[in-house]
Parts: sequence; C-alpha cells; structure tokens
Amino acid sequence: MKCENCTKKECSKKQKNDDTQSTSVDALSSNDGSEEKNEFDTLANAKILLSDCLACDSCMTLEEGARVFQQNQKEFFHILNLNKKCDTSKHKVLAVSICPQSLPYFAAKFNLSVNEAAKRLCGFLKSLGVHYVFDTTIAADFSILESQREFVQRYQRRNQEEHALPMFASACPGWIRYAERVLTNLVTSHICTAKSPQQIMGSLVKGYFARQQNLSPDKIFHVVVAPCYDKKLEALREDFYTALYNSPEVDCVLTSGEIVQIMEQKNVSMKDVTEVAVDSLFDDLKEGDVVRHDGKRSDGYLEHIFKHAAKELFGMDVKEITYKALKNKDFQEVTLEKDGETVLRFAAAYGFRNIQNMVLKLKKGKFLYHFVEVLACPGGCLNGKGQAQTEDGKPDRALLAQMEEVYTAIPVRLPETNLQVQKMYQDWLEGMDSKKVQDTLHTTYSAVNQSTSSLDIKW
Repeated sequence: MKCENCTKKECSKKQKNDDTQSTSVDALSSNDGSEEKNEFDTLANAKILLSDCLACDSCMTLEEGARVFQQNQKEFFHILNLNKKCDTSKHKVLAVSICPQSLPYFAAKFNLSVNEAAKRLCGFLKSLGVHYVFDTTIAADFSILESQREFVQRYQRRNQEEHALPMFASACPGWIRYAERVLTNLVTSHICTAKSPQQIMGSLVKGYFARQQNLSPDKIFHVVVAPCYDKKLEALREDFYTALYNSPEVDCVLTSGEIVQIMEQKNVSMKDVTEVAVDSLFDDLKEGDVVRHDGKRSDGYLEHIFKHAAKELFGMDVKEITYKALKNKDFQEVTLEKDGETVLRFAAAYGFRNIQNMVLKLKKGKFLYHFVEVLACPGGCLNGKGQAQTEDGKPDRALLAQMEEVYTAIPVRLPETNLQVQKMYQDWLEGMDSKKVQDTLHTTYSAVNQSTSSLDIKW
C-alpha cells in the first residue's frame, strides 16, 4: 500500500530534514542464518538510506522496500559463499556488468587512466570469485539504435498519432519511476519503448551469453555496477523477468560507492590490484580499450538520435552539435534548421525541477520539442548518488570535475559501427524488424498511480 506522500503538494523527499525523515533499514539476509560465518560477513552489512534513492520511500510499497534492500552486498556475498561450498547444485556463474559512467569514478578517485581502472576493477572482482566481468557499452549500443529507429518512426507518424511526439528518453529509471507513479498516461505514452542499457544487458547476459555457454539463465547470477541507486529499483520491474526460469534479468545492483566500500573493508587499493582484461560476450574474446558514446555526462541519446534523424529525415549530415543553455545549465536545447525553418528541436532536461517544468509545458500544450533526453540526476549520470558523494551526502564537485575530464577524453564509438551488434541482430535477434527484437529490446510504460495534484509537487 502506498503512503501517497508522492502526490502531496510538498514531496517528503525534498524536505530539509532528510536525516530525520529518511529510514535506514537493515539489508535482508538471503541465507537462513544456519550457515557458518565466513570471510564476507563483515563486508555484507551495509545499509542504504532511502534518501539516497531518487525514487524514495514515499513511492515504494512495503514489498518493494524489502526487495530493494536485497539489492546489496549481502546478496552478492551470499552467492560467493555458496560457490565455495561442496554442493555444486547450488553454484552460480557470477557475472558482473559495469556501466561506463562508473569507470570515470574509479579512474578519478584512484588517479588511474580509464583503461587501467577498468582492468583493475575487473581484477578485483575476479579476486573475490566473480567469473565474468562485462562492459555495458554494447547494451547501450542496442538501446541507442532502437531509440533512433523509434524516433524516426514516431516523427513520420506525428500527423496520424496524437502521442507520437514528443518522445522522451527511457534510459533513466528515476525519471521512469516518477513518470509512472506520479504522472498520467498522457505523459507515459510519450516515453520511448526501448529498454535501458542495464536491462538490455540483462537480456544479453541471461539470453545470448547463457545460450553461448549452454547455461540455464537461472544458473547465472548477474550483478550490475551502476552510478545510482535507482538502478536497484529498475532491476525489480516485473517486465524485466524471465518467468520460464524464475530468473530476473539483473539479480543485483551495486553502486560504484558500494564497490569502493568493499575494497576499503578488505583493505585493498585499486593501485595494488592486478590488471585483468575485461571479458566480452563473444566466446573467449576480451574487450579492448574503453569507448563511449556521444554526450558529456551520459550515454548521449540526444546527440545520437539528433544526428540520425537529421540524416534519415532531412538528408543532412550533422558533425557537431551546438547546445543552447536556457534557464540553467541542466536544461539545454538543440535545433536543426533547413531552408530557414526549424525542423528538429531537441532538449536535454536533467534534474527533477527541469523535468517538472517540462511536464507542465506539455500539459498546457506549449511543448515545442520533438525529443527530450530526460535524466533525474542534475548534471547527468556521472552525478549519480551512488558515487562521488562527500561524507555528508553532497556531490564531491572536485572529484566530479575530474570525472568529467576522464569521461570526455574516452574515444567515441558510434553504435552503427559495432560489427558485433550487427551480427547479433541477424544471428540472435532474427533481423532488425523481428518480433524477437520487440520482445527482447523493448517494453512498455504506463501510469500506475494517477492524481490530479501530481503536478503540484515542488522540487
């Protein structure tokens, strides 16, 4: 049962006295308490303040609250411990997927290059007992490609379908949570149906990789390392679940900060860890140097979709994009002009204050944008609350500045140039227009808690 605080005029999560409002809950143990203590027990008792999560306790059911606290170190260590026991029937193949926005945090924090950080993080995880360590960039390739295609299709249908445009990005779980729990279907119908990179990675690991390794999906325990706590809630969505094998696509999400906590409690420094090449999903191949997508602080949906749409719809090759800051640096727009007319108008809206202003304009019929890259965190994904925070819970601005330098220096790879992705479309997904593509790479979003006062929330 929801407490309905999320639809009151003043959202409880934005009150100044977060320390007294927030609830700290002990992480649920996944064992029955009868097993002996082990080397990981002292590392597994971390607590998560609900105020750390953008989708705070005000919009979570009790069941969701209990399940999100299983998304922590204790569950991860439970699997590591089971794998050390003699009963092989309970053993799991442990796979960890790392988000590209997490790597600059480790690089900046430990004064490493991003390639060194990736390899040493891989080495540390494997020293704990992890079998495979992946980079989720390939999942973002799929997500961006599907988002590009969907935008072009929506644009072409804009005169026939009322809700075809604008299209909102679907990669941020904090934004999706807000849209589904607080806003109406008038808004959710505009959200792109492409899954986020995290959940596509879940499909790749539990689907493609499991088949390549002749494994049942339920025999793989899949962990994602991410920059924010909202990813934990995303992993719990019922539409990201393989019912046939009783297996979620992502079993556990750990933030970058939680990984550092494990290192600190084990007295391990990244500088002392042996470098190990990151695995790929393809046989015995290893990943090369770290690459990223366009976009200074995120996966760059706006830039990729904008350039693709300009080419597909208007035959224009856009090499560089010029952002125009509007009310603040977290609300910027990009336009495409042709024959003196503005034919494309995109925006980036980061942070809930900008998101709410955007939704108000949509409700009033004053919305001029064709596409909006929506991210719940001010400053984008690098500023996720699961990393680069000071002890009092505020952004570490000096560290964030270093992280931005690291991230922007990473070479850009266009999703269209990834030959492995193109091969998987044909060999695994049965073609780009197949039903399997829709089932594997797409989902739907709809409002679950509508309220006439929902837009009165003051962020």
